[in-house]
Amino acid sequence: MKFSINRSSFLKTFGDVSRAISSKTTIPVLTGLKMVATTAGLTLTGSDADISIEAMIPEDSEDNTLTVEEPGAIILPARFFGEIVKRLPEDNMTVAIGENLQATITSGASEFTINGLDAATYPQLPEISSDRSLKLNADIFHQIIGQTVIAVSTQESRPILTGVHISIQNGTLVAVATDSHRLAQRSIDLEGVNTDADFIIPGRSLTELGRMLTDDVAEVELRIADNQVLFTIGQTAFYSRLLDGNYPDTTRLIPTTSNTRIEFSAPALLAAINRASLLSHEGRNNVVRLNIEVGAGRATLFGNSPEIGNVEEQLSFNKLEGDDLEISFNPDYMKVALQGLGQSTIEVAFTAPLRPFTLVPSEDKEHYIQLITPVRTF
Repeated sequence: MKFSINRSSFLKTFGDVSRAISSKTTIPVLTGLKMVATTAGLTLTGSDADISIEAMIPEDSEDNTLTVEEPGAIILPARFFGEIVKRLPEDNMTVAIGENLQATITSGASEFTINGLDAATYPQLPEISSDRSLKLNADIFHQIIGQTVIAVSTQESRPILTGVHISIQNGTLVAVATDSHRLAQRSIDLEGVNTDADFIIPGRSLTELGRMLTDDVAEVELRIADNQVLFTIGQTAFYSRLLDGNYPDTTRLIPTTSNTRIEFSAPALLAAINRASLLSHEGRNNVVRLNIEVGAGRATLFGNSPEIGNVEEQLSFNKLEGDDLEISFNPDYMKVALQGLGQSTIEVAFTAPLRPFTLVPSEDKEHYIQLITPVRTF
């Protein structure tokens, strides 16, 4: 095996593939990068058993100046090989595999030799047919990921909640995540799609996938199998295992009525929550309190730390209606929720001091909702 390639082009593809390579895996071969050179191009593969990424660098592309002189395959230690490539002196590099699976990497006056492994020992990637597939706009899917993974659980005691539940039915895709203290749900209408699906994908998989959906990606193809999902982005295939089990029915958690509604600018409310949490973080409970007085037309935010002091701020709002209310909540949950809502105007709806409250963008209440459970302070 021998090939030459533009170093920057190689590093870009290697960066995507290395998202799936972990140094902590119990399977030694998975700490490596698999490279297969053929007349069609160079294929890089990385995996940690949960996520697998395979990317093709075609030989006929002018950008990468790839030349395959001898086809072949090898596994090289990913971290060490990546560090070598980053530090090579010239724009181009050559990789040649000699006897005993030794790889020689040359660039300019530099030459490195590292030991490789037999590519045949690398686990085979699953084959997923295109029977159940659909295409999604990359920008919108990137939004869906960012607006839902914020609510996945980090506690392994309930593994099912570490994933995002995605269901596709009757031309609508619904993605929902909850850690039992908060919930985020986003839905989109899919035109001309008659594929139905229901699966739970680990939040970490979606986070890594989201990082690959850059501005130059227009479309993502999604294929679903029994225990795997495949996302195809141009020349890159992103595989993820799916979580087994039944996701809890979250529809019954979302209130259908409210007694108090208030409309804020999301950035202004986020700034106020940030200020209040400066003191709440110093206390033992990390709680802020919101007091709404409808008759007086006033909404006041309180933060408190017995050791440091108090903060009190009158909040600006656009509309207020309903009943007076005093409610306490975790400011960190609120900050993450508001970041997911971006620059929009939002409506916050409350039912009672100890009942979950909802946040929705005022311009698109039907397609995105977040829910936060309040904190009992008495």
